[in-house]
Order: sequence, then structure tokens, then C-alpha cells
Amino acid sequence: MFDTQLLTDAAELLELCRRAKLKIVTAESCTGGLIAGCLTEIAGSSDVVERGFVTYSNEAKNEMLGVPKMLINMEGAVSEKVAIAMAEGALKHSLGDISIAVTGVAGPGGGSKEKPVGLVHFACAGRGRPTVSNHQIFPGTRADIRDATVQTAFSMLRRAATKG
Repeated sequence: MFDTQLLTDAAELLELCRRAKLKIVTAESCTGGLIAGCLTEIAGSSDVVERGFVTYSNEAKNEMLGVPKMLINMEGAVSEKVAIAMAEGALKHSLGDISIAVTGVAGPGGGSKEKPVGLVHFACAGRGRPTVSNHQIFPGTRADIRDATVQTAFSMLRRAATKG
């Protein structure tokens, strides 16, 4: 299901977090659990992966992570502010030390001029540290976009784990 590079990167991230004694929590929309799924594909991941939230709907973002409905209505689910609220909500509703949140348009439909297919917003939060966010527009198929999203999420988590 996952390519070799993603699994290698997942194993390296898990080992990095293990050494730093950090637990990861994920809050996923457009990836539908792929980040947590890739991490938990690695044996022994349970000592690092604290939990994952799949919040595909706006209601799930609100109910599970505490993302305000008004924020979703004003900014749209695919936005920097919602990604930040998802990452911070994931920490608030878990025992994790660092979180990653992703929300985007994986396609092939659903895009617009303002929010094209391939647009993904990321946020990485950590207890006692500022939340970092960014966005990317990935080319390719739905699968390409989701794989690139997982890879970018791993990269952000690696940076967070090394900043301790």
C-alpha cells in the first residue's frame, strides 16, 4: 500500500521521536488517515503514535478537534487557520507531544480558482512551542497528492522532533 520511501521515512521519523521521547498525534482530512496508517505500518510504532483523528467532514473537525464552526464557515475547511486549529485541537484532545494536521483538495474534483486541486494546508503543533504552518500545491493524481502530503507531513514532524 505504501511505497518503500514513505515506509523508510516513517521508520526514521519513529526512531527520531522514540529517542526524543515524543508522542505523535495526527489530524487528517484530505489524507483520510494515511499519515497515521503509514506510521503504524511500522512494527513497534505504538510507543510513538499516540492517536490519529480522521476529520474528513466539517462536523468531525468541530466535534473531535474543537475547530470552531464559525472559523470553518469564514475561512473554509481548506485554509491555514483551520489547519492550525486542527493541529492545536489534536494536542488538546490527546496525550501527544507533537501533532500534524492536513486539510486540502486532493481531487480530481472539488477545486476552485482560489483553492485548486492539489492545495494542501499543513500545521504542526507542539506542547510549549509555536505552531508552524505552510501550504503546498502538489501536481498529479489524487494518489500523487496524498502521497506528497504524507511526505511533507513527515518532514514537518522531523523538524519539530529535532527542535525539542
